[in-house]
Amino acid sequence: MSFQFSISKMILKTVFLCLSLVFIFNSSSEAQKLTKRKVARVFKSSEVLKNHVTGFALYNNDNNKKIFELDANKPLIPASNTKLFTLYTALRMLGDSIPGLRYISKGDSLIFWGTGDPSFLHPDLRSTRVYDFLKNSGKQLFYSHANASAGFNGSAIYTIAMVSMPIGENTAQAYTDKNGRLQIKPAFLMNHLRLDTAFHPGNFTVRRDDKTNSFSYPAMPVPANYKQTLYLVPGAELTSAMLSDTLKLPVNISKMAMPANAKTLYSVPSDSLYRRMMLPSDNYLAEHILYICSSLLPGKLSVDSAIAYSSRNFLNDLPDKFQWRDGSGLSRYNLFSPRSVIATLIKIKEKVGTEQRLHNLLPAGGVSGTLKNAYETDNGQPFVWAKTGTLSNVHLQGGFFVTRKGEKYIYSFINNNFMIPTADIRKEMGRIITHFHNNY
Repeated sequence: MSFQFSISKMILKTVFLCLSLVFIFNSSSEAQKLTKRKVARVFKSSEVLKNHVTGFALYNNDNNKKIFELDANKPLIPASNTKLFTLYTALRMLGDSIPGLRYISKGDSLIFWGTGDPSFLHPDLRSTRVYDFLKNSGKQLFYSHANASAGFNGSAIYTIAMVSMPIGENTAQAYTDKNGRLQIKPAFLMNHLRLDTAFHPGNFTVRRDDKTNSFSYPAMPVPANYKQTLYLVPGAELTSAMLSDTLKLPVNISKMAMPANAKTLYSVPSDSLYRRMMLPSDNYLAEHILYICSSLLPGKLSVDSAIAYSSRNFLNDLPDKFQWRDGSGLSRYNLFSPRSVIATLIKIKEKVGTEQRLHNLLPAGGVSGTLKNAYETDNGQPFVWAKTGTLSNVHLQGGFFVTRKGEKYIYSFINNNFMIPTADIRKEMGRIITHFHNNY
């Protein structure tokens, strides 16, 4: 009887010890993770975040489950976080390479249509496939503008016109030559440059006419080393002239509608264009990426049609009602909740497939893009990958971070209507995300 009692006591002690170890292990594991209570404490103690609208959402990156939300269902101005919605639309609609041109051959003629691809002679993308194809076709070249929308087709506040076939970002360069004379490149635009004695700017500058590619300059000395980028008004005549000047071949204008059997010539790898949009937050590329997406839809090229299609087919399950007006985020009419940003980040993550590719498409804290100076690295390694956004009285981040203990999170951190320096908001966001990284 005594022996059996001793065995029972030993079993009870063993069970108690195992339960204690499980409790200790779970408690230790829980201490390593961010919880709703811990995040709430950080936000409650922040003096910087008390006097403006802050929306925040934090989710576990492994299971996509919510950890903490602060006004995360409210529609807020997302600024350049809008590019996340542009990126996801492109990931869903475009393949591994960007469609650079649509074309058909008829006898000794090559007739082609633009797709909105901005990579042709882009200074950073350096694509030559379309150039080489047209230059070496051995056929008479005919450019058709029939699929392009008329006029300025971007956001109502966006000053850069949308172009069916942008060449060198649809820009001209005004500059001082070695003899101190004012020049414009491409050189054919010199015929549209004139002196305007009634033009009196504070500093020397070249001005473009509101609706034409005519330029004027003031009766002032041209500064040495003067350089200015001038955006051009689109049209068939401009594209034809730009192509002729670039290719050193005659490019004629056609009014032919694009047939359904037109072939596609691809230009750059898609990720190279997306990365160039996301890291420096390139507004021009963002608008044109939606323009390219619209080239796959019926009708003329249109940012609005791409937004409508994506909203209806890809973003119709976002948790909160949203308002989407442009590709870049320059419009203050864009409205998305932090929860919708999180949902889209999850969509992007799942569509991209690998963490390496995902991180490559986003600015990395302390390393690249708009986060290069917003964070320090941890022993040379970035721990946050996110898209920033900035307008007057608006600053935010949305993306991913990892902690020192290897826990991975998704976050959306939106600040609207603040009246303190943006640098203070940026510093506070960096402090909070770095605190999470260092301690959990």
